Amino acid sequence: MKNRLLIYFFRLEDIVVNFILLAVAFLLTFEIIARNFFHTGIRNSTLYVQHLILAVTFLAGAITSRQKKHLTLAAKLPVREPAATIVTTIVQIISAAFTLAFAASAFSFALNAFSPGERVGFIPKRLIGYLMALGFTIMAGRFITGMESKRRRFIWFLLALLLAILLSSGPLSGALSSLLGHEPGVILILKAPFQAFLLWLSQPLIIILIGLAFFGMPVYVVLGGIGLLLVSRAGLPLEIVANQAYTVLTDYSIPAIPLFAAAGFFLSESKAGERLVEFFRDVVGWLPGGLTIVTVLVCAFFTTFTGGSGITIIALGGLLLQILMQSGYKKKFSVGLLTSSGSVGLLFPPSLPIIIYGVTAGISIKDMFRGGIIPGAILVAATIGGAIIFSSGTKVEQPPFRIQQALRSFKKGLGEILLPFLIIGLYFGGITNLQESAAVALVYAFLLETVIHRELKLKDLPRVMTACVTVFGGVLVILAVVNSLSYYIIDTQFPQRLSAWLGAAISSRYLFLLLLNLALLVVGCFMDIYSAILVVVPLIVPLAGVFNIHPVHLGVIFLANLELGYLTPPVGLNLFLASYRFNEPMGRVYKDVLGFMLLRLAAVLLITYIPFLATALL
Repeated sequence: MKNRLLIYFFRLEDIVVNFILLAVAFLLTFEIIARNFFHTGIRNSTLYVQHLILAVTFLAGAITSRQKKHLTLAAKLPVREPAATIVTTIVQIISAAFTLAFAASAFSFALNAFSPGERVGFIPKRLIGYLMALGFTIMAGRFITGMESKRRRFIWFLLALLLAILLSSGPLSGALSSLLGHEPGVILILKAPFQAFLLWLSQPLIIILIGLAFFGMPVYVVLGGIGLLLVSRAGLPLEIVANQAYTVLTDYSIPAIPLFAAAGFFLSESKAGERLVEFFRDVVGWLPGGLTIVTVLVCAFFTTFTGGSGITIIALGGLLLQILMQSGYKKKFSVGLLTSSGSVGLLFPPSLPIIIYGVTAGISIKDMFRGGIIPGAILVAATIGGAIIFSSGTKVEQPPFRIQQALRSFKKGLGEILLPFLIIGLYFGGITNLQESAAVALVYAFLLETVIHRELKLKDLPRVMTACVTVFGGVLVILAVVNSLSYYIIDTQFPQRLSAWLGAAISSRYLFLLLLNLALLVVGCFMDIYSAILVVVPLIVPLAGVFNIHPVHLGVIFLANLELGYLTPPVGLNLFLASYRFNEPMGRVYKDVLGFMLLRLAAVLLITYIPFLATALL
């Protein structure tokens, strides 16, 4: 009975998130129609959309916790049993404690930041804050319920709760004060010792969080926890954590992230990949190395829309590897090509990393889209060039070009082929804004794959959407909590001090760019691209002004280096995913991808030292 109730609850979570996301997409689509054809609009639609996406973020975070899909730095634990069980237990207890502290911050923020009458349309703003607290609480609970030892869960829960109370003594006292109208005497007595003890404990806890990052602790706990501890050390109110989460998640551009991600998943879960492979094979397959060109172009298309290179490798890797090997290419070459192609496409619109970079750096996303087109094309060309060179000795049968067959495959794949042109045309033509363009992409992909091609049925909808939810849920939760760390970094004027020091220590712009490349490659090895954007961008944006680097050029350099970081040994994300997907040892994957990585490095240096490539289309 208990298990059945849990299953119903999980299904309800999935249904609510899926319904809200699709409702937002159709709401924005109707807004476009109403504005362009009837010269009117839906009242408060923008506010509704922004706050619905905030609510979806925390529901999606809860689902991501349920499925244990939060982003981590460790693909697998670097220790064996019984040490692995001990480390995992510690990670889950501390993760639950910090997540409960985030929940306390959100609850106190809701009580103190909004008056009871403050509303978004008909929705009380306090309710939004309570949803944030509820989402964090569910996430924390799932760290405890996910433990293998059922008998000791209650003990682990008490430990997590005690640590959470210690971490969140400030927000808890603020919430009690708001509820009671005054601060209770017992809280006044305990508050000072609690805060003094936390101040003493914060430095060791930061070291512990950094260490546990390499043992499977979710990235959002590591970065958000460090932010919370630093804010606490600075004597700032811990409600800043929730305040910054609310601020960033209600940003105008944020709804585009889950909407574009969902559109990409509808494509990847259907037979869109097969249609695109067939089309590109018929059009360019007759060229020398034609099939390798097809592979790179299809991977670039899917990476652009899904926002994550790993998704491309997992979704299309098996199909493309089979096609390449059946055509005569060796497995070593095929694995190297697919691993490197998995990260091509992150510089093309409507890539999610570009959107998040624009939001974080405060740059026009439209300018970032324009700036990424030529450098993105160079990276694609470098990968194709490498594929042709490295496979030059392979005898592969090249089918002749047949116009009728090309037209037939074009007709079959027309829906998918038109999608990027439709989105770019609407957005750059000024007909839709960014979130509306994302809504059009989702509605278009949904109707294309369910109504026109009929490859996805309504019963498949929860599966497809839930797979998508665990991706954008993990990303947006990181975006929410890490903003407190960014706030602290900016509040302490660390970027300005770093800029002054580097300006005095380094006089050459080119030397700075070289050091930036090296630093970003290291960052790309150890951090996923979304975490890196949120942590590193506030540090490097002020440096761009010191050395007169165009903000868009800096963004392109940053993303190109992080894209290369996916391939850089020893811990580039794509290397792990390729090893898993293609059943190859990590050492062999390193060798397979080395040539492609060096060519991509040359392309990144070209992009870095020729600013015109990024600014030509601005």
